[in-house]
Amino acid sequence: MSRRAAATARRRTAYHHGDLRAALVTAATALLDTEGPLGVTLRGAARGAGVSQAAPYRHFSDKSALLAAVAEDGFRRLRHAIARAARTHARDPVAALRAMAIAVVRFAAAHPSHYRLMSGPAVRGRDHPALRDAAVGAWALLAGAIERGQRAGRIRPGDPVALSFALWCSIHGLAVLAVDEQIPANVLKVVPLEQLAEHATRCLLEGLAPRPPSRAARRARPASRATARQ
Repeated sequence: MSRRAAATARRRTAYHHGDLRAALVTAATALLDTEGPLGVTLRGAARGAGVSQAAPYRHFSDKSALLAAVAEDGFRRLRHAIARAARTHARDPVAALRAMAIAVVRFAAAHPSHYRLMSGPAVRGRDHPALRDAAVGAWALLAGAIERGQRAGRIRPGDPVALSFALWCSIHGLAVLAVDEQIPANVLKVVPLEQLAEHATRCLLEGLAPRPPSRAARRARPASRATARQ
């Protein structure tokens, strides 16, 4: 049996074991990497998975549904990368947030086609609830880290959802610039991409640090305590 025939046989075995959906998503992701979103088709995914052209319709009604599944898989992988980065700084929420931001940029740089699909207009979360939930799940890790930082007194009070969204906008913007090759080469020669992510996150987190009380507030404290004793 040739190598190609053996690979096809393995894919068909996986299909019969109930892994058809995963095999199609993997095949579509490979097409995305080489052809872009326009090159992803149900027929091409079926060919890549080694199944009949009708088989994809067991799981996907059309190309949009297949692309949404690919994007959903990307967000799940991104969430895993963010969570793994956070665990390396379990006792320091601010350091964890910096590591999480670097993980986002690192993922985008390693999977540019996937990240473009996840953040682009080809598929929308409002049309695909599972995709929306996967995207929110990745972002929610940042909100959780913000809350831990607030409890530790390292991040100022405020809505953790709003604060984490500000962080997400900053790091996502850098990731998009990276995958679209919009960061000047001379900048990257001086400051590598991951250092840019760390610097951007550090600047934002310094702005979110608790503010020391003003001089007027410090003067008012003894007076308020004296009033309370009276």
